[in-house]
Amino acid sequence: MSLINNLKGGGRHGIPSAESRDPMGYLIAGLSRFAQSDLLDRIGLRKQTEQAVFTTTSNGFKVVAAAGRQFKKTGSKGKQGKRAPGASSDGVFDLTPTEDEQMLVDVVSEYADEALRPAAAEANEACAAPQEVLAASLEIGIPILGVPDELGGIAESRSAIAGTLVAEALAHGDMGLAVAVLSPGAVATAIGLWGTDEQQQTYLPAFTEPTDAGVPAAALALAEPAVLFDVLTPATTGVRTGDEIVLNGTKALVARGADAELFIVGASLEGKPVLFLVESSTPGLTIEGDPAMGVRAAGLTTLRLEDVRVPADAILGDTDGSTYTECVRLSRLAWCALAIGTAQAVLDYVTPYVKERQAFGEPIAHRQSVAFMVADMAIELQAMRLITYKAASRVARGKDATREIALARKICADKGMRIGNDGVQLLGGHGFVKEHPVERWYRDLRAVGVMEGTVLV
Repeated sequence: MSLINNLKGGGRHGIPSAESRDPMGYLIAGLSRFAQSDLLDRIGLRKQTEQAVFTTTSNGFKVVAAAGRQFKKTGSKGKQGKRAPGASSDGVFDLTPTEDEQMLVDVVSEYADEALRPAAAEANEACAAPQEVLAASLEIGIPILGVPDELGGIAESRSAIAGTLVAEALAHGDMGLAVAVLSPGAVATAIGLWGTDEQQQTYLPAFTEPTDAGVPAAALALAEPAVLFDVLTPATTGVRTGDEIVLNGTKALVARGADAELFIVGASLEGKPVLFLVESSTPGLTIEGDPAMGVRAAGLTTLRLEDVRVPADAILGDTDGSTYTECVRLSRLAWCALAIGTAQAVLDYVTPYVKERQAFGEPIAHRQSVAFMVADMAIELQAMRLITYKAASRVARGKDATREIALARKICADKGMRIGNDGVQLLGGHGFVKEHPVERWYRDLRAVGVMEGTVLV
């Protein structure tokens, strides 16, 4: 099989070369290095830095955005960038993962179990992901999963299904850490989907050809701190001034904002929602710690833009609102995948618990009320998974998935919360204490119906 042969191939650092690898070869090869490294021995054991601890309060820090690396502009100005083709289909309704996709799930699941799960509790308290966890994610190529192989990534075609499977597998370890891991990849994927040749050649090499500093932290900032916020009508504004655009507004729930070197910011331009590429070194950006009820390990922050000037070519995609709308939908699809992974973690945790927990001389699983509740959780979870996979398959084939994503968002937000609530209920008093992870998963699942942006498939 070509995938196995790729492991024997030789690109840089043991990674299969672009000529020999298939979309999953990079990840499988990365797992080999990951398993042999000493990262697992360190993950979750080292205390977070003092600055990370500061994020546990809403006013823990307020800093001008870090200068970060300098992105040197290159490529052809105004030329359309490269696009990955849609996935082929034989017309048969079958959502079973392919052999390569299943290998991908196995790789990422092992990373989630061995790296994310052990570090989750401490990362939740510190409101920051351990650097060892983030570094390990780079070794298995997660940030470039959605980048076309022509641009140095590993996507031969639209990888919405692969991205969905990865997000689900990561969230089974921990949703907060999954968001932290996926955040840079969301920006790289967006540039691969909608960037011009100049934008792709300027920014994507930092993700596909990382230096010793690693892949740049990056964030997709769409949400805003407003009551009844409508993501499709952002209050953040962009105003044309000569050959520049001036951005003003506030973005909320920005993952890893304190470390981010590149942002994709949603703003209203001439009455239409538009995406902008904003480097962290741009004057006028301010970052504030903004920990939330859930997804705390993602290092959530508030991004303030005060007269931030970006060139007109910083616009990502079309200016008629279509690119922005597609971005919102693909982000919601990613959150559905995260909900599935976390809900599966809840079900996997409570099932053996109710079989072992004794009450009145027998396991509580023998009570019909308990057994039926667990069965309902499994049924609802499978419904969430099927409709999300169907939406992802339509996206991968380049078909309109508006209806399917809307349905997936609705069922995953509602049933995901119910599964989290039932998980806490089944554990009784244990469901309310931090000794068991279900209370954290319950808080994380609440984010699915609230968060916008941040992740993307």
